[in-house]
Amino acid sequence: MRKALLLFILILTSHIGLAQRGYQNPIPEIKTEGVRKFKPDLGILPFDEQWLRFSVAIDTMWWTKKNNFGIDLSQVSFVNWNAGGNNAISGLVKGAITRNYLRKLVSWDNEIEARYGLSKQQETEVRKTDDLVRLKSTFGYRKDSVSSWYYSVKLDFRTQFTDGFKYPDTSTPISRFMAPGYLFLGVGAEYAPKKKKFKLFLSPLTQKSTFVLDQDLADAGSFGVEKAVLDADGNVVQRGKNSRNELGILITHNWEFPIYENMNFKTNSTFYSDYLNKFGNIDIDWEVLIDFKVNEYVNASLGTQVLYDDDVKFRDDLDGDGTLETLGPRVQFRQVLGIGFNYNF
Repeated sequence: MRKALLLFILILTSHIGLAQRGYQNPIPEIKTEGVRKFKPDLGILPFDEQWLRFSVAIDTMWWTKKNNFGIDLSQVSFVNWNAGGNNAISGLVKGAITRNYLRKLVSWDNEIEARYGLSKQQETEVRKTDDLVRLKSTFGYRKDSVSSWYYSVKLDFRTQFTDGFKYPDTSTPISRFMAPGYLFLGVGAEYAPKKKKFKLFLSPLTQKSTFVLDQDLADAGSFGVEKAVLDADGNVVQRGKNSRNELGILITHNWEFPIYENMNFKTNSTFYSDYLNKFGNIDIDWEVLIDFKVNEYVNASLGTQVLYDDDVKFRDDLDGDGTLETLGPRVQFRQVLGIGFNYNF
């Protein structure tokens, strides 16, 4: 009995001493590549609150984020230039927000991208040179932590900010916000090696939705939607449809690697073919970008983009009567060379 009483007094004394000194839970410092160091200071909070705070803090470690904002400028001017030329200035504003999650068997990549460019030449109106709003999200699950293959679901949505025109005609828009708007939603597999900036997504089942929410463009059958039905006098009997849905196969590819010091290469490509409508006709969207880094805030870039969509028919006034005739699909090409300011945060 005396031994038990003595043991109880010793235990009680030790607990009182710990409480007076303010016990700190010795949680080791945790390091993860690409993530800031984290060392929670939990103090002497109740156990359930300690665990809640610790779990939330640990969970934030698996997120990586990147914010980018840039402005590209170009300008040319002439004074008494014998060979001739027009003064011109152009600018491009761009930004991207990236949030990626990777923990054990789960990955979730998210990106919002926006670009808008204008140019002004002497004796001409301001013209749009670039216009994009894009949201991409890919959720993946792998069977073990060693594999680079993920069972994945991919969402890709894009549209534009403002009206587009076939210059010099600025009275009739040929594209508008959500006219078109494109949505891809597919399930498949993604190959994403951990230590390489390389991703390949293969989807045998992808829905592609094309939205044309401007009724005038929908009535004209723009971007592949079903056009309006007219009577013999040209009056609209049935309005054109505002959307078009397809089901097909989707392949996307992203790759980034350094060419030389301060010189980086990026390429993104999308290939899609509809099962039900002309299977084998492939819609292509392929971008290539080379970045030249001058310093932390100044860089130059050279980029190209190739587009082909069999459902997008070009329109032009062939006979000069003011009416646009519908032509077939064409390969679209865009090239951009710029120097500007770039800020990552």
